Amino acid sequence: MQITSRFTVAIHALAFIDLFQDKMRVTSAVLARSTQVNPVIIRTVLSKLKEAGVVDARRGSGGFRLAKPLTEVTFYDVYAATDTVDKTGLFHFHDNPHPDCVVGGNIHAALDGSLVAVQKSMEDEMKKISVEDIVNNLRHEIQMRGQSIS
Repeated sequence: MQITSRFTVAIHALAFIDLFQDKMRVTSAVLARSTQVNPVIIRTVLSKLKEAGVVDARRGSGGFRLAKPLTEVTFYDVYAATDTVDKTGLFHFHDNPHPDCVVGGNIHAALDGSLVAVQKSMEDEMKKISVEDIVNNLRHEIQMRGQSIS
């Protein structure tokens, strides 16, 4: 599978920005501390989210802010921005099945349609979940643990 940790790093960053953008300057260094991910990776993920119109980088005062409400940002949007799957699809097929083998010569025809269906199903499900859903779950977890957002 080709989904990398950039997807969950992006969700983490978006949740952090949503919770703290009005309380502090949310920089890539701040997000790197929260995610415990190299700041270069954070900047790459944020750059992709900015290109997708999900976040905005503020000049002068610095920091990142949401460019649109998280109710309008789905898992699929984040996945498409951060983990774009190339034309080969989500699954990487082994390169050289033997064409003269009864299995090797027919495996693509037997398997490709199912792999495409699985990818489409996953993407359709991702379109049903907004990042706001995760932020709401996060707020609940924070409250249940007696913590606060400050």
